[in-house]
Amino acid sequence: MKASDLFVAALESEGVEYIFGIPGEENLDLLDSLKVSPIRLVLTRHEQAAGFMAATYGRLTARPGVCLSTLGPGATNLVTAAAYAQLGAMPMLMITGQKPIRESKQGQFQIVDVVDMMRPLTKYTRQITSAHSIPANVREAMRQAEDERPGAVHLELPEDIAGEHSDAPIIRRSRFDIPQATDHAIAEAAGMIESAQRPLLLIGAGANRKVTCSALARFIDRTGIPFFSTQMGKGVVDERHPLYLGTAALSSGDYLHRAIESSDLIINVGHDVVEKPPFFMQPDGFKVIHVNYLTARIDPVYYPQQGVIGDIASSICRLTDTIRPQQHWSFDRFLQVKAALDAQLLEGVDDPRFPILPQRLVAEVRRAMPEDGIIALDNGVYKIWFARNYPACQPNTVLLDNALATMGAGLPSAMAAHLIHPQRKVMAICGDGGFMMNSQELETAVRLGLDLVVLVLRDDAYGMIQWKQANLGFDRFGLEYGNPDFVSYARSYGAQGHRVSDAKELLPLLEHCLTTPGVHLVEVPVDYRDNDRILNHEIRERSARL
Repeated sequence: MKASDLFVAALESEGVEYIFGIPGEENLDLLDSLKVSPIRLVLTRHEQAAGFMAATYGRLTARPGVCLSTLGPGATNLVTAAAYAQLGAMPMLMITGQKPIRESKQGQFQIVDVVDMMRPLTKYTRQITSAHSIPANVREAMRQAEDERPGAVHLELPEDIAGEHSDAPIIRRSRFDIPQATDHAIAEAAGMIESAQRPLLLIGAGANRKVTCSALARFIDRTGIPFFSTQMGKGVVDERHPLYLGTAALSSGDYLHRAIESSDLIINVGHDVVEKPPFFMQPDGFKVIHVNYLTARIDPVYYPQQGVIGDIASSICRLTDTIRPQQHWSFDRFLQVKAALDAQLLEGVDDPRFPILPQRLVAEVRRAMPEDGIIALDNGVYKIWFARNYPACQPNTVLLDNALATMGAGLPSAMAAHLIHPQRKVMAICGDGGFMMNSQELETAVRLGLDLVVLVLRDDAYGMIQWKQANLGFDRFGLEYGNPDFVSYARSYGAQGHRVSDAKELLPLLEHCLTTPGVHLVEVPVDYRDNDRILNHEIRERSARL
C-alpha cells in the first residue's frame, strides 16, 4: 500500500469524517488518496479557519477534528488554531506537508521547522520519517489528542515519505476506562460539603460532556446546592433551573460575586486555570474542592484544599449517592443575589433605542433561537453580554472561547457546528472586527450549502479594547476603522444580505433567516457607549448594596 493510502486508511480506522484545509503540492499524494476515501475534504479559504473548524468538531464530538495544510506558510497559518484547541481542551489533529527529506533539490525554499514550531502549542508533534511508522504515529497522535486533558496534536508527512510503500498493519483503537477517584477522596469531599454552611457548585468547561451533564443535574436536584458556571461551562445544566445563579462573565464585582464571597466552600467541577478565573481565592476565604480528570494547576488565585481526581461523571454520581442534605445549609443569601441579578438582567431587553443596545440584542437572539439552537461567538465585548444575559438551555449550545479568546473563530466554528448538527439552527455572532478576519469563509459556507445565520455587530471599532480604554482612563484613540457594505459583501459570495435599521426589525428578521434555507448575513449596528457605565460601575455599585 502506498504510504498516503495507508495514512488515509489509518484516519478512516479512527472514524475521521472530515478533513478541513488547503492542500499544497507537498500533499498531492495524500489528496489523491482522499479522492477515493469516505472522508470528506472540506476546502477552506484560509488554514486558520480550517483549524478553527477542526477544533470545533473536536469540541462537539469529543473526537479529534482533522485539518490539513502544506508546508511553510500553510503550516504557520495553523498556529493560532493550534493554540485555540490546546488552551480550549479541544481534540484536534493537524497534518502538514513537507519537502522531501531524503533528497531535496530546492534548498531551504519555504522550509521552517514546523515540528519544533508546534512543540509548545501541542501535546504531540512528529515528523513521519518512514511509511512503516504511519499506523503507530496516527494512533498515538489521536490517542493523545483525546486523552485528558484533550488538545492539539501534529503530524508532518513529507512528500517523499507519502509516496513510499508499506505493508504495515493498521493499529486499531483500544478500549480503556478513565481512572476513578479513590474512596478516600470521595469521603473527604463529601465530609467537607456536609460540614459547610454555604456550599456552592461551579461548573467549568471540562464538565461539558454528555454523561457529566446528567450527573450534575441529578447532583443539584438531589442536594439542592445552588450552582453557577464559567463562560465555557454554560449550558451543562439548563440555566433556567431555579438554583442557577449566573455565569462568571466579569472578573469581579458582579452580582454573582456577592454569592461567591458569601460561600464557605466551592465545589469546582471541570474548571482549570486556563479559562479566565471565575473567582479569586484568598488565604482566609472560602475553601475549594477540585473535581476534575487531572490534579489542579496551582497559581496565585487558585490552590484548592481537596482534590477528587478521576472520571468527573463517576465522581459526581458517587458524591450524589454519598452526601446527605444538611439542615444547617443556608442558601438564603445566594437566592437573594439570584433575585437581584435576574431583575437586573431584564433591564433594557425591550429598549427601543437604535443602534441597538447589547441587552436587547441578546434578548432578541434568545427569543429567536430554539432550545437546542447553537450560537458560536467570536471574541469581543458582546461575548460578556451573551455570557451574562443569554440563558443556555442545553450543553454546547453557546460556543465561545474564554481560553485563547481569539478573534476570527466565530464564523468557522458555526460552520463546523452545522456540519455536525445539520438539523439544528446555528448562528454565528461576530463583531465587525472579528468577522473580517475570516469573512472569506462565507464562500465556503455557500459552497457547502449550509443553512447558517451570520450576525455581524457593527460599531466600526475594536469595541472590547475601547471598553478597556474607558475603564483604565485612557483617551479614545487608535481603534476605529471603516467597513464594507456588508449586505453587498454577503451577496457577492452568493449569500443573502440583510441590514437592520430599527431595533424592532431584529427579531422578525432573525426568525425569517432561521427558517429560510441558505447563508444569511445580518448587519446590526450596536451601541456600546454604556459599556463602561454599566459593566464597570453600575453593576458593581448596585451589587455592593446587597
